Amino acid sequence: MSPTESAASRPAAPDRLASLPAFTRQGQGGVAVLLLHGIGGGKSIWGASLSALAAAGFDAAALDFPGYGESPGAPTLDAMVGAVVDLAAHLGAPRTVLVGHSMGGMVAQEVAARHPQRIQGLVLACTTASFGRPDGAWQARFVAERLAPLDAGLGMAAMAERLVPGLVGPGAGAAARRAATEVMARVPEASYRRALAAIAGFDRRQALAAIAVPTLCLAAEHDRTAAPDVMQRMAQRIPKADYRCLPDAGHIANVEQPEAFNAALLAFLRQHFDRGDPCTSPATPPR
Repeated sequence: MSPTESAASRPAAPDRLASLPAFTRQGQGGVAVLLLHGIGGGKSIWGASLSALAAAGFDAAALDFPGYGESPGAPTLDAMVGAVVDLAAHLGAPRTVLVGHSMGGMVAQEVAARHPQRIQGLVLACTTASFGRPDGAWQARFVAERLAPLDAGLGMAAMAERLVPGLVGPGAGAAARRAATEVMARVPEASYRRALAAIAGFDRRQALAAIAVPTLCLAAEHDRTAAPDVMQRMAQRIPKADYRCLPDAGHIANVEQPEAFNAALLAFLRQHFDRGDPCTSPATPPR
């Protein structure tokens, strides 16, 4: 197996691989780390994390959810869960850890609830256990605000230009802002609308106590979408959860502060998976 693999560059796949999402893979090892992007992302958003994980001896793969990038289909919750499960089975590692950012964190929780035997660790970054009821006032306002530029006919590129400045922290550099904007601009409008509808009623709060694997809840100081206090409460409801908050970062922390994000990710993985140690550490207060 090559240390670097891209599903998009493979020749015609056998029938058994036909359902796989597009993915980029780096590294080798007995622990597969699957990187799951947010609603305005794609596998390209994880470049720095892929490199850091591979260098640390992990088998890292970032996927495009159905309807994103080079993956066909539509991003329903069932389809996104299926893509993760199929890719994990294809990688075939003895242990699998899911790293989910924002919407990807919701998908990771859904995989944990539906297929708990498939995963051995979770990193839930800048996400929440509940988007809420689709008929709720907050949810309706959130969806309306997110879709307003599209409903006005501005398109994804213009929406990204408007939205990203409010998602990142005040210290985000120009390169990080540009990278986040470019990735969001490439998301097909139909996929963005479908994904937003898929997560609008997401609620796995009652399933948190049943998560039995080591979990890191990774918040960001300036995240207004998944606020640190919300993520800390989520960590406190997961039996084997640790909580960390990245200073100076906003919602797109893995792009804004890649070194700090990857340091927290690798510290968690080394603590729990370098020696197969099942020990846990308690949730700690935000910085």
